[in-house]
Amino acid sequence: MSKVSFIGLGVMGYPMAGYISKAGHDVTVFNRTKSKAEKWVKDFKGKIAETPKEAAKDSEFIFTCVGNDNDLREVTLGTNGLFHSAKKGAVYIDNTTASAIIARELYKEAKKKGFDFLDAPVSGGQAGAENGALTVMVGGDESSYKKAEPIIDCYSKKIKLLGPAGNGQLCKMVNQICIAGLVQGLSEAINFGLNAKLNMYDVIEVISKGAAQSWQMENRYKTMIEDKFDYGFAVDWMRKDLKIAMEEAKKNNSPLPITKIIDEFYGEVQKQGGNRWDTSSLIKRFRK
Repeated sequence: MSKVSFIGLGVMGYPMAGYISKAGHDVTVFNRTKSKAEKWVKDFKGKIAETPKEAAKDSEFIFTCVGNDNDLREVTLGTNGLFHSAKKGAVYIDNTTASAIIARELYKEAKKKGFDFLDAPVSGGQAGAENGALTVMVGGDESSYKKAEPIIDCYSKKIKLLGPAGNGQLCKMVNQICIAGLVQGLSEAINFGLNAKLNMYDVIEVISKGAAQSWQMENRYKTMIEDKFDYGFAVDWMRKDLKIAMEEAKKNNSPLPITKIIDEFYGEVQKQGGNRWDTSSLIKRFRK
C-alpha cells in the first residue's frame, strides 16, 4: 500500500479520495474548507493536513482536484503549495479540468524538482465519482503513468495515457465539446416531442435503442422531462470548461461554431438562476 495525499474534496474529489482510502492506501487530505476534510476523515480512514505543502510531504502519490488554473497554481506553486514539499520520485496526478498550458507548466516545474507529473482530468460527473467509475484521460510520461495507474484505478472504470503532458487536458476539451452538442440536441428533441404531445418516456425508450443513443439520453432524459436539474456537473463549471476549449481552439485553428452558440445558451441559463443546475438544464431555455 502507498502513502497518498489528496488535495481538494469537492463533489468529485471527496469520493475519489474515499475510494483510494478504501483500497487500503494511507491517505492524507487537505481541503480549503477544513470542515469538509473533518467530515471526510469520519467517513473514511485517513489524516488531515493544514496545507497542501504539509499534505504532500513524504507522499509517494499526490492528487489534486480543484476548480481552475488559478486554484491549481495556489495549491502547487503558492506559498503553501505542494511543490515546496513533494519528494523526489513522487508522482503528482492532477484531476482538475484545467488548461493544457498549466499542465505543461507544472510538468516542467515538477521535472526540475525531481518528481513526476500527470494531467489526468476525469469524466463521468458526480455519479461517476461516487460509484468509482470515472473515465480518466492522462497526459505525461509512460513510466510515471505505469506507477500511478493502480492508484488511479481505485476510482475509475477506464484510464488511458494519451501522450505528453497537456494531452489529458486536450482530450477533456474534446469530451466537453461533444457533451455540449449532445445536450443541446437532446434538449431540442425533448422539447419538440413534448410540444407534439408525445409520451417522451415511451419515445426515449424506443430511440435510445437505436442510433440516437447516448449517455446523456440514458441518464438525463427523465430529469429533463421532469424539470429537475440537481444531478451533477454544474453550468458554471461547464462554461469554464468550454471557455478553455474555445481558447485552445483559437490556437490550433479549429472552428467551434456550435460550441460557441451553446456556451451562449448556457449563459442564458445562468441568467435564469441556473448557475448550479446540471448541464442538462439547457432545456430550461425552451420550457420556462
